[in-house]
Amino acid sequence: MTFVPADILDETLAVVREAGAIILEQWDRPSSITLKGRIDLVTETDVAVEEFLKQKLRGVLPEAGFMAEESAGDAPLGELTWIIDPVDGTTNFAHRIPLVATSVGLWHCGKMVMGVVNAPVLRECFHAVRGGGAFVNGRSIRVSGTSVLEHALVATGFPYTIREDVEEVLHWLSRSLVTTRGVRRGGSAAIDLAFVAAGRYDAYYEIGLRPWDTSAGWLLVEEAGGRMTQLDTNESFNLFARGVLASNGPLHDPLYALLKG
Repeated sequence: MTFVPADILDETLAVVREAGAIILEQWDRPSSITLKGRIDLVTETDVAVEEFLKQKLRGVLPEAGFMAEESAGDAPLGELTWIIDPVDGTTNFAHRIPLVATSVGLWHCGKMVMGVVNAPVLRECFHAVRGGGAFVNGRSIRVSGTSVLEHALVATGFPYTIREDVEEVLHWLSRSLVTTRGVRRGGSAAIDLAFVAAGRYDAYYEIGLRPWDTSAGWLLVEEAGGRMTQLDTNESFNLFARGVLASNGPLHDPLYALLKG
């Protein structure tokens, strides 16, 4: 399935948008919040959206397995696997900050072949299929043309291991702040990658991400003409990399050199 049939894409988009309705339904209601780690949250909405997605996506591709943040985070990547983050930006959701997204990627034979990032509160649904380009609400998107770091708007995020990694994170942040036009921290890796694909951010970097954070966004960036590598080495990206560096392309190597300097 290196080529994703139109009906599979359409069914997937419909399912993900339906899942977004669950987020919107619960947006104005109090959340039941529990902790997975010191600062890592999960709400009943995360669980409900993930269960809905798994149930519905089984009907789209019954032969596919699941790697899903809340219920199957340790599942292996099989030949055909849905990779799901039901609510990327759970802390944002808990505080009713609208940078919240559902990320669904489809992995087939060693590569991403489809990715959907739906930001229901923003009313924006991004999608890409391998070889077919990247889109938001059905409109084609491309990465920016910025070629000078001083003109670049860069996004980043802070890992749940911030206590252990704070010196490294602050080193990257200080270098970015004094060299670029500005740095943004939105709190959703899926949205950050989608915004790079759409040319809103010129680049994005972060460590401590998991496959469900990056799977759909990775394909969005590449199909929009951008580049994505491992932050530690600048080598080809993989879903289990410690960190990610995504950009419009021209800024990629200069930004890597800046961060690692």
